[in-house]
Amino acid sequence: MENLDVMVLRTLRDWRAAGKRALLATVVRTWGSSPRPVGSIMALCEDGAVVGSVSGGCIEDDLIYRHTQAYASALSLDGGGKTIPSGPPAFVKYGVTADEAHRFGLPCGGTLELLLEYDPDATALAQLVEALEAGQLTQRRVRLADGVVTLEQALAPAELSVSAQELVNTFGPEYRMLLIGAGQLTEYLATMALFSGFSVTVCDPREEYRSAWSVAGAKVLSDMPDDVVIAFKPDRRSCVIALTHDPKLDDLALMEALSTDAFYIGAIGSRRNNEARHQRMIEHFSLSEATLARLRGPIGIYIGSKTPPEIAVSVMAEVLAVKNGVVLPRDMAVRQAKDVRAVEANEPGELVCGVPQA
Repeated sequence: MENLDVMVLRTLRDWRAAGKRALLATVVRTWGSSPRPVGSIMALCEDGAVVGSVSGGCIEDDLIYRHTQAYASALSLDGGGKTIPSGPPAFVKYGVTADEAHRFGLPCGGTLELLLEYDPDATALAQLVEALEAGQLTQRRVRLADGVVTLEQALAPAELSVSAQELVNTFGPEYRMLLIGAGQLTEYLATMALFSGFSVTVCDPREEYRSAWSVAGAKVLSDMPDDVVIAFKPDRRSCVIALTHDPKLDDLALMEALSTDAFYIGAIGSRRNNEARHQRMIEHFSLSEATLARLRGPIGIYIGSKTPPEIAVSVMAEVLAVKNGVVLPRDMAVRQAKDVRAVEANEPGELVCGVPQA
């Protein structure tokens, strides 16, 4: 599944390019508990088609009903007393009273405010989608007096802001995940990342692993992992995860990743394997402890996982927490949790991610 914002904007662009009437709804303010955060967007076409979300579903239903009825009435013989929504952007609130909150399914009496943009300009939408597909962080400004849109390249992510004059929303390109190794665990993790909105690239020079790959939607490469990391150019919306258990493939790639702005860099392996990896990278690549502090391992949160799908859930949960800026309690980290519970480490002869000693 592609990034939700990009999907909404791309679909809206296509509707408008085809001459269809449509609106773009943006969550601009929330009070109390809200099912969707500020900045969430959805698009609604004149025929009732909808993409994206601004609530748990009930507000979408109300918007669909009200606006499709208006479109239908305007096309009827008597006009039905309604006109097709048009004009400058308009604000609308949902859940102001307890009865409305209950009606629209807002939790705990929450309230949200939307900005509705009627028939957004198709050319500006095409330019925005093109910029996002090119990996550019883009700021979209909407002048509230008439709905005129201007686009600027943004230097850093920013929260939505709204004033009496304009709405400013920053859209980023897709989050990307680079997975090293095409084994079974990678298939589960890639699947979870795809439906979480990540663009997924898998790298494995081993033909026997690539030939068995079965997850549609992920790009699979056969080059050496360190070369792939360099070409991938990880940024603040990227994560790199090594899953091969093979130092010859993982270590160089991790070293390259640690020189980038990737928000998450990690490698599979036990506590003992992780310590051995750190020692190798200090001895052979002259990396410092400060640099290696960014390297996560053992990766994931502690849920007692043993099977590949459970391990993938653990890892994906940690990736999403880091992406969303959530600091997890120390006792949720695999190392700390196992140490507290006195879970035995690997026996000396069971080192997996290591180089055999002579």
